[in-house]
Amino acid sequence: MNAAPCLLYFDDETAAALRLADAAGMEPAAIDRHRFPDSELKLRLPSALPGRVVLLRSLAQPNEKLVELLLAARTARALGARHLTLVAPYLAYMRQDIAFLPGEAVSQRIIGQFLASLFDAIITVDPHLHRIAALEEAVPVRQAIVLSGAPLLGDWIAQRRPHAFLMGPDGESAQWVAQAAARHGLDHAVCQKVRNGDKTVDIVLPTVNIQGRAVVLLDDVASSGHTVARAAQLLRAAGAASVDVAVTHALFAGDALQVIRDAGVAEVWSTDCIAHPSNAVRVAPAISRALHRLWEGSARPASRQAAAANHPPP
Repeated sequence: MNAAPCLLYFDDETAAALRLADAAGMEPAAIDRHRFPDSELKLRLPSALPGRVVLLRSLAQPNEKLVELLLAARTARALGARHLTLVAPYLAYMRQDIAFLPGEAVSQRIIGQFLASLFDAIITVDPHLHRIAALEEAVPVRQAIVLSGAPLLGDWIAQRRPHAFLMGPDGESAQWVAQAAARHGLDHAVCQKVRNGDKTVDIVLPTVNIQGRAVVLLDDVASSGHTVARAAQLLRAAGAASVDVAVTHALFAGDALQVIRDAGVAEVWSTDCIAHPSNAVRVAPAISRALHRLWEGSARPASRQAAAANHPPP
């Protein structure tokens, strides 16, 4: 009988790792991590690994974690891993997909090729892709699976705010808003955004009547919080009975969460792709299903259209 796949993880993601290991039937194994006085890292993995190994690392605050992936993946290969999968619920460095100015590093291409040199497969959730349609164009691994948090958030919203009006804060959010709304037949629309800097945005509400409605702003990621905050202010001024926020990736840099609260937002909900007090939805069951498809050899190339299959209707 083949040994159960091993799930490698770091101690700061213990809770998420144990949930995933339990859901997918993997043997969890923590990677021991030691930091020297000069900040160099020393990692220690189990002395022997099965052929199938999964490494969990959500890549918020990614720079040191990328070094961890390098050390851990190469060591896992030396210890017996023949098929190595990266589960990165949040995948960093996907925004910069072209050089906007001469001399700029195209980080998506560089980090994507780096990850592809270490792993046979990757599973991630709602990667922030702009000018490419499929994840394997950014991370050229043999097997790439994209999951979406939007249907899961749609289920949560339907429970907490029945008949809510889903609103996207900008055009990029349209795909996720549509997915979440379709699950339960919710009304939805998308704002227009004009960005004047990292923390200065102008928002134009769509021409819809939200007077007296419970509105939920939904997006893939909240970072500075200023886009969501501005949209919330406008929605409250337009007569929304309440405004809540639902996001897949709760980055919430600096005082972002307070900025959102100060704009009149009542509740903030997120998936646990990034550990945060706002986590309300767990992604382990969806990742477990994706892993089993991968192991059964039926995983398809990543695509926007594959997302619905990862989250069957309730």
